[in-house]
Amino acid sequence: MKVLAIGFSSGSIKLLEIFYSANFIDEIYLCSSSNQEHKNVKVVKILNIKDFLKENWLKVNVFIFIGSLGATTRLISSFISHKEIDPGVLVIDKRGSKIIPILNLHHNQTKNIAFKLHNLIGGEIIETNNSSLENLLNLDSFGKSWGWLRSGSTEDWSKLVINQSKKQAISFQQFSGNELWKRCKSSKNLNQIVNCDDIYDRESTFFIGIKKEYQTTWHPPTLWLGMGCERNTNKKFIQDSLKQFLDDNEISVLSIAGIATVDLKKGEKAILDIAKDNQWPIQFITAKRLLKENVPNPSQVVFDEIGSYSVAEASCLIAAGKDGKLLVEKNIFTNKKFSADRAGAVTLAVAEAKKQFAPSRGHIHVIGSGPGNLSLLTIDAKIALSECPVWIGYKMYLDLLDPLLRDDQIRIDSEITEEKKRCEKAISLAQEGIKVALVSSGDSSIYGMAGLLLELIQNLDTSVRPTFTIHPGISCIQLAASLAGSPLMNDFCAISLSDKLTPWEIIEKRIKGALLGEFVVAIFNPQSKERDWQLKKTIKMFLEKREKDTPILIARQVGRKDQRISFSTLEDFPYSQIDMLTLIIIGNSKTKLVENKFISPRGYL
Repeated sequence: MKVLAIGFSSGSIKLLEIFYSANFIDEIYLCSSSNQEHKNVKVVKILNIKDFLKENWLKVNVFIFIGSLGATTRLISSFISHKEIDPGVLVIDKRGSKIIPILNLHHNQTKNIAFKLHNLIGGEIIETNNSSLENLLNLDSFGKSWGWLRSGSTEDWSKLVINQSKKQAISFQQFSGNELWKRCKSSKNLNQIVNCDDIYDRESTFFIGIKKEYQTTWHPPTLWLGMGCERNTNKKFIQDSLKQFLDDNEISVLSIAGIATVDLKKGEKAILDIAKDNQWPIQFITAKRLLKENVPNPSQVVFDEIGSYSVAEASCLIAAGKDGKLLVEKNIFTNKKFSADRAGAVTLAVAEAKKQFAPSRGHIHVIGSGPGNLSLLTIDAKIALSECPVWIGYKMYLDLLDPLLRDDQIRIDSEITEEKKRCEKAISLAQEGIKVALVSSGDSSIYGMAGLLLELIQNLDTSVRPTFTIHPGISCIQLAASLAGSPLMNDFCAISLSDKLTPWEIIEKRIKGALLGEFVVAIFNPQSKERDWQLKKTIKMFLEKREKDTPILIARQVGRKDQRISFSTLEDFPYSQIDMLTLIIIGNSKTKLVENKFISPRGYL
């Protein structure tokens, strides 16, 4: 993904430097009229902007111009040819107050870039296309977020989008792939067709499935291609046979999730090269496992060769999983007339899986959503949320983020004790090729979802592991400390009193260590209806080592509408006011309360 930002004048340099520091761009481009020098970043001077655009127009995915909308329009007009090949173009004023997409908003992730810029600089996105203004689903691009690939001519898709903009009824028929997308608000105006006979206007209908016969189709990766071949079969012969096989069965190559074959083919160069060329994973399956699979066309010849009655049919069925079905039985292709580029023989079969599979297209963004107030959500987290069509999290945390949820995004709520289920759902969806936001409150790496997710991912085979990014958030301990003063100015630690996952004996050792080390101590998960003795035990341990008047900060629901901050001491601790939404910070021997400000001296004075 290549994004290039160009400033028309030196007045745009501050905005470009923000993009540079946020890793949006690798270099800063300025038109030659700017004479300003910059020591901290590399500045590329464009001597002739039209020559520069002519050379780079088809090499760049998205252009961002900082300056006049009119100047940009005149500048790019001669290069515009076709929406399928033109880059996306965004114009931003030099103050960053307006972000205006003017070309290919729904291609090359241009809309996503616009949302990222909005989250980065706070500018207003000014959209003029009908689908955005009416909160309609972007029919010709939405499938990419769900791990799908698109077939059909640009003209046919354009007709579909135009008909939608005219408020004509749009229909769809889904044969395969994930159906969660139908829960988003933007899909509610679409009419689902169950029976093919109900299709009366193909220019107002799109499809989701494996077939290549329809004009406008999204293809979920649900097909596993079973492949067996003679040793050293020529790559071109396999490619030609595969094309004929798919054409004969009216199957789109875009629906293939991967190749499955016997593990004896791990060194078969043609198969390895074809998988690499198409970015398909390969499942290598032992002959012993293949032998257990029931197939309609067993072969004694194959058994005599490898110890299994089937390769193509058995391997694709195994790869498709428990609910998979054999879609096309094996076809054998043999070179009838020998030539160097058509040497060998290949057997092909296809099975359809219930679930789509494309881990390389999916990604999990682990979001630290902060204490709750949206103003405390980091720009990095906002950018990540804008990329994901699916948000997963504890219902209360998703409620706090709900104002940011777009009509083309959905949320999957869960209960507070379902952390493992949340992680497993996020992994499963990412394996299907979907970008997922897994939401924690505070910082996801502090008593949050990041640790559990990483543990589960590391237990997976590398071939099925989705990628992930952890986005830090402001922890409630940081916000509580800021609201109260400066209790964490010197060494401190955090201890959770919940013994559901950690034995109390270990928690008690940690408390003793904190007391021995004279740490300021933040207490998470202090008390619940079922756990009411651990906090009393903890305060008793502190009273044995610290003065009775040691100040304590009690912070409940920080960053949320019911926020409450109060102070106490070890001697007068108010147990009845404490619950699981409360954070406690206990000072050390140097901590003091001055005019309702909690202070732990750093040592400067």
